[in-house]
Amino acid sequence: MKRAFLFPGQGAQTVGMGKDIYEKYEEARKIYDKASEISGIDVKKICFEGPEEELNKTENTQIAILTTSLAMLEVLKSKGIEADVATGLSLGEYGALIYAGIISFEDGIKLIKKRGHYMGNLLPKEEYAMAAVIGLESSKIEEICNKLQEQGKFVVPANYNCSVQTAISGETDAIDEAIELLKMAGAKRAIKLKTSGPFHTMKLEEAKKAYEKELENVEFNVLPLNEQKVKVIKNLDGTYYRSEDNVKDVLANHIINPVRFDKAIQLMKDEGIEEYIEIGPGKVLTGFIKKDNKEATTYNVNSLESLEEI
Repeated sequence: MKRAFLFPGQGAQTVGMGKDIYEKYEEARKIYDKASEISGIDVKKICFEGPEEELNKTENTQIAILTTSLAMLEVLKSKGIEADVATGLSLGEYGALIYAGIISFEDGIKLIKKRGHYMGNLLPKEEYAMAAVIGLESSKIEEICNKLQEQGKFVVPANYNCSVQTAISGETDAIDEAIELLKMAGAKRAIKLKTSGPFHTMKLEEAKKAYEKELENVEFNVLPLNEQKVKVIKNLDGTYYRSEDNVKDVLANHIINPVRFDKAIQLMKDEGIEEYIEIGPGKVLTGFIKKDNKEATTYNVNSLESLEEI
């Protein structure tokens, strides 16, 4: 049976995440301790104690979720549970890249610290928001966003999550207006998310440019596709990383381009992946999988109990 590992993105965080696994497993403790040492951030404290407003700051959220996912992953690996394919949502892609050995653990932690900092701080001054739109095809969402853009209001699709859910990003007032128009157009729901920046849009161009300089210091190891033990799917276009890819360009452009998780789902389905394990807080990604692949077997590792069940 072919298996995929899925790594969650920003918005999945909860205070206390990973604490029960940290307390039981030495493998998990080592990951949290190493991440704290490399980053100079007390990752355990942010994850286990919060407070929520600290955990929800982008510069803390990204490293907290990644560390929690990698701690859980390490326990799975110690039990001999491995995958053929790995992917994630936005920052979750870094969990997949580390798992596949395309980047080292140390470089991954350093990068995500910088990525979170730039995405949280190098933002335009206006007020921004994101919203999830459920039950409306992406072409209709694009059409409504385009109409608002023509009126000088900034709002664009940012995350194509699955065939029936797309997240939009933009100025807060434009998001509020888009929510009403999308509901009128037939969306079952349109709800604001726990993120504040115009992520995965051209508004993060300054963050992208700063991040490019960090990427220059990192070595990437992408083997030819037929030699890869674990294949990783890119958020940028829903295709596998290949040896000819310029990984630095991919990861920099990732910041200002929409996430195509819908295409990743389709690729995994086409590849005959039957079992999906989401590793980290929440259970959003397995939900997306089930929307577009009802035959899939899905599991979540987000607590000690769910980890031990697997």
